[in-house]
Amino acid sequence: MPYEPVIGLEVHAQLLTKSKMFCSCRADYAGSPPNTLVCPVCLGMPGVLPVINAQAVEFGVMTALALNCTVQQINVFARKSYFYPDLPKNYQISQYDLPLSRDGWLMAETKNGAVRVGIRRVHLEEDTAKLTHVEAGGETYSLIDFNRSGMPLMEIVSEPDMHSVDEVNGYITKLRTIL
Repeated sequence: MPYEPVIGLEVHAQLLTKSKMFCSCRADYAGSPPNTLVCPVCLGMPGVLPVINAQAVEFGVMTALALNCTVQQINVFARKSYFYPDLPKNYQISQYDLPLSRDGWLMAETKNGAVRVGIRRVHLEEDTAKLTHVEAGGETYSLIDFNRSGMPLMEIVSEPDMHSVDEVNGYITKLRTIL
């Protein structure tokens, strides 16, 4: 009996907003010198309080509606703990139990016709800093650029409804046209 692939995806999309997810730092960090677009909020300094980016929420709701999701009246951000150098506060502000939206779908075109792929949830979170690993003089070390830290991300989680590379390609192609 052959195995059947069962595929679900988590797709992260960086939102093109003017500011970061929880602070007013500029979001156009590409090409900026390292660590120049940061503030106490993105660096996770003690005592700072995040303020949500309304434009990111708007983009998330627009995407959720385009994916036939139910937008939740109550959604909650939580601290997802992890300890890596690219997130100095040792947690990421994200959604899980009560996300922005749930239970959607999209129709993906494949070589064998259209396939309906369920969307489990669309939620918002913040991005981490960028690690660059450098080798010089026989030594390896890492540099951290916090300009990306706090950028708004939208995570789109599909149901495991895909069974081939063709279906995954159709799903990603359709999702990209929506985004």
